Amino acid sequence: MIDPNIEIVLRAKIGQSLRIAGVDEVGRGPWAGPVTACAVVLDPNNIPDGLADSKALSAKKREALFEPILASADVGLAHVSVEDIDRINILNASLLAMKLALEQLKRPAQFALIDGNKTPPDLNMPSECLIKGDARCLSIAAASIVAKVTRDRMMVALAQQFPGYGWETNAGYGTKVHQEGLKNHGVTQHHRRSFKPIHNMLCASKTSNS
Repeated sequence: MIDPNIEIVLRAKIGQSLRIAGVDEVGRGPWAGPVTACAVVLDPNNIPDGLADSKALSAKKREALFEPILASADVGLAHVSVEDIDRINILNASLLAMKLALEQLKRPAQFALIDGNKTPPDLNMPSECLIKGDARCLSIAAASIVAKVTRDRMMVALAQQFPGYGWETNAGYGTKVHQEGLKNHGVTQHHRRSFKPIHNMLCASKTSNS
C-alpha cells in the first residue's frame, strides 16, 4: 500500500512548487512486443482514488483507473520498438522509453522521479531514482497503471493479427502457451530476436535448414 507521506517528503525535498513527474516502464521481460513507458504529473487537488502499483491491482481495477488518470493528470506515453530493443538492448530501450515519455508531457516537468535504480541518460531535468517507486509513490503508481494498460491493449491487438501465441493474456511473456505458439507458428516480426529463447530458436532453425 502506498504511503502518501513519502510523496509529502519527496516534494518537501525536491520543491513543493515544481512540476514533478513520476516515470515507470513496462515490458522489459516479454519475448515479444515493444517496451512502454509513461510519465505522469498529478494534479495534487485531483488525484484518483485507489492508486497503487499496477502489479498489485487486478486488470479490472487498472482499467477502471486508466481514464480517471488521463482525465486528471498530464500524461506522456512512449514505446520503443522490437527493432530498437534488438539494436540497443532492453535496458537501454527501457531508459530511452522513459526519456521519450517525459518529452510527451503537454507541459515539461521540472523534476523526474524514476522507478528503479537507473536514470535515463541525457535528461534535460534533475531526477531521482526510487526503488520500488511504483509501490511507494503516487505519481509513479499512476504511470505504472497507464503504461501497463496501454501495453496490454497493444498486445491484445497484436494477438488478433498473430493468433496462437496467447499475447492477449500473457502480454508477450514466455508462458507455456507462447512457447507452444513459437513451436507451431514460428517467430514473428514482433519477437525480440536478441532475447535468448528467440535467438536460440532462430539459430536452431538456421542449422536444420543448412
